[in-house]
Amino acid sequence: MVEETGRLAVFEGKKVRRIWHNNEWFFSVVDIVGVLTDSDNPNNYWKVLKHREPQLVTNCNQLKLQSSDGKYYATDCVNTQNAFRLIQSIPSPKAEPFKQWLAKVGYERVQEIENPEIAMKRMRDIYKAKGYSDDWIEKRVRGIAIRDELTGEWDKRGVKRDREFAILTAEISKATFGITPSEYKQVKGLEKENLRDHMNDLELIFTMLGEASTTRIARNKDAIGFDENKGAAKEGGTVAGVAREELERRSGEKVISSDNYLNKPETKKRLQDKRK
Repeated sequence: MVEETGRLAVFEGKKVRRIWHNNEWFFSVVDIVGVLTDSDNPNNYWKVLKHREPQLVTNCNQLKLQSSDGKYYATDCVNTQNAFRLIQSIPSPKAEPFKQWLAKVGYERVQEIENPEIAMKRMRDIYKAKGYSDDWIEKRVRGIAIRDELTGEWDKRGVKRDREFAILTAEISKATFGITPSEYKQVKGLEKENLRDHMNDLELIFTMLGEASTTRIARNKDAIGFDENKGAAKEGGTVAGVAREELERRSGEKVISSDNYLNKPETKKRLQDKRK
């Protein structure tokens, strides 16, 4: 039996870590080995296996997954297709049901590509299970759509993924909130957690405003390349920053909050705030 909760699946009582990367799921090789072999030392089993069949290593990506000590380490991971290749190399009576589960995961991904509404519904269900309210979920989902539109625009305008995306995102955040995303995570006491999953309604709204403004400015100015889009990012973030400062002046309350949802679900915190 398989139970799934976001980035973790449990197959017959054993955890299989996974991570969303390049628009598909990647699974921990060591966890797959542990499920199929019942080995006391799946790490050692994997070392022997990849020495015997080195072509398996070429199918792996080194991605950071959370370990049992709570920290994140570079871990050998495979996508669904290469997970099947790995399974073929491991004789196990558990292989067939595990293949069926992987096939289901792959089929769901195809469904999501053909019908994005299915992906959105699954995303809502995951957030709901984590204790987020419908109002918060709607803002978070809308924020993801705005973010996707922005990164799509950056792609078309010659901005390189990963490093340059991160720099431009930091520029928007600095202009919107006065701090970078990494500094924002420190304010909230986060480490590897997703910052936006720990933002309240107003924080999400101003994040959306900064990114939506950046998209419009980049289009209207036809910003090409990193430098021009950096200027657009600063301007877009400034639009949101000015609005944030005006709200803070009129309300007498800061928008940036140190609150997070690590120990208490968003729905419970929302109820607490309403009772104040």
